[in-house]
Amino acid sequence: MPLTVDPASGRTAGPRSGGSAGGASGARRGADADETRFQSDCARCVALCCSALAFSRGDDFAHEKPAGKPCRNLDENLGCSIHAVLLERGYRGCTVFECHGAGQRVTQETFGGGDWREGEGLRDAMFAVFPLVRQLHEVLWLLTEARRRTADRPLLRRIDALLDRVDAQAASPSVAVLRAAVESSRPAAGELLGAVSREVRRAHAPRRRASGAWSRVEPRGAYLGTDFSEGDLRAVELRGALLIAAKLRGADLRWADLLGADLRDAELHGADLRHVLHLTQPQLAAAFGDETTRLPDSLTRPRHWN
Repeated sequence: MPLTVDPASGRTAGPRSGGSAGGASGARRGADADETRFQSDCARCVALCCSALAFSRGDDFAHEKPAGKPCRNLDENLGCSIHAVLLERGYRGCTVFECHGAGQRVTQETFGGGDWREGEGLRDAMFAVFPLVRQLHEVLWLLTEARRRTADRPLLRRIDALLDRVDAQAASPSVAVLRAAVESSRPAAGELLGAVSREVRRAHAPRRRASGAWSRVEPRGAYLGTDFSEGDLRAVELRGALLIAAKLRGADLRWADLLGADLRDAELHGADLRHVLHLTQPQLAAAFGDETTRLPDSLTRPRHWN
């Protein structure tokens, strides 16, 4: 689902300049890490999300676009010509996309400020690398957030080692290296994220009766449209759960593990998501909420909630 843009202008292109998104160890170090490194900075990208990726016509996009072809709404300055009315025009997928900083890294670091419009070879290389770096940056973001949640020193060392390894791999211009990194990093990260999840949930799991909303959920379960309103879901494991259109109004989801949970059209109005584990910005943006939804500091309230 492509297209991330400057929320004020819809501009995706930036000045042609070199620069680095950070060194190999810049992905970690807890509170000292750059808070913005794994957030999209469209002014330092060249609209890679709007050109490299494919999308299909449907509920999220009003037209079909193959990979490697610029979106028809992309203007000559690499800005979105319908940025102010994306939802009204049928491009909800554009409003929930997040590259986790991969766009500016590929543009400014991997290709030294290059622009894919300069030539076919550069275009093909940038378009091939970007989707893979995006996946690696999501892993890096999740690990960086998980690192803040654990006090277990051996676990911290393992997280740091994987962060450094994946960050170094993400800097490569080689598709083969990046593809191998994606394949190896996901299971390795999943194991570490699971360890952090167990530690945090064990520390915060409340005493509960044998009934209630929490007793009806499990990892990878299907809860399409299920009503969990006002439910106590603290410290439950909802990894990979299908929560499409689930009613979570007023639910307490603190310390719940939502890694990979599908929250499309879920109702989060008034829900408490503080301290939630492994929730990404695209997951949050796929749901609906309002000003009463309580969010963790690492996530921002989606614009379309307003």
